[in-house]
Amino acid sequence: MPSSANYSSSSSSLKLKRTVIIAIFAAVAAVLGLVEAMIPTQMFMLIPGAKLGLANIMVLTCLCFLPWRDSLALVILKALILTLIYGAFSAFLFSFLGALFSFIVMYGLIRIGRGRLSLIGVSVMGGVAHNVGQLTAAYIVFQTTKIYFYLPALMLLGIVTGIFVGIAVKYVVASLSKLSLFEPFAPEMQ
Repeated sequence: MPSSANYSSSSSSLKLKRTVIIAIFAAVAAVLGLVEAMIPTQMFMLIPGAKLGLANIMVLTCLCFLPWRDSLALVILKALILTLIYGAFSAFLFSFLGALFSFIVMYGLIRIGRGRLSLIGVSVMGGVAHNVGQLTAAYIVFQTTKIYFYLPALMLLGIVTGIFVGIAVKYVVASLSKLSLFEPFAPEMQ
């Protein structure tokens, strides 16, 4: 039987590893958000404010490895970091509501659809939910339901970008699973 000191030490080590992973994922998500902001998406996406959702690669990856509380912490950190960089409350509202809607849907699908849904399917639904969350933020800011006329186009965009994000997450999860830092955390999905 392991001593309580050994259990406490391994528990502390696991918590430290989770904290390090969340910090790394938050930093990568922020960098991906910055890279995404530099891509001139308006040339090929005719919807105002439409983005690729690259930072969501890290959120879904986190959902694969860590408990939901850690993934939610990542969502909040990502929104706060990007808000501090861009400097507008509306940016926080759009980022946070989109990410929160996406997180809730992806977490629910991972829990309910274990073994029946692929990462790409979860990502597609997360992409659509993200766009619904951002439209909800736009409704809060602009106080008009006419904003929801963008919903069909944004749903289609969420499907397309969700496919690409899901493919990226499959590769990221497979690669991270081989690293010693991630050994204690078996991925939920692959």
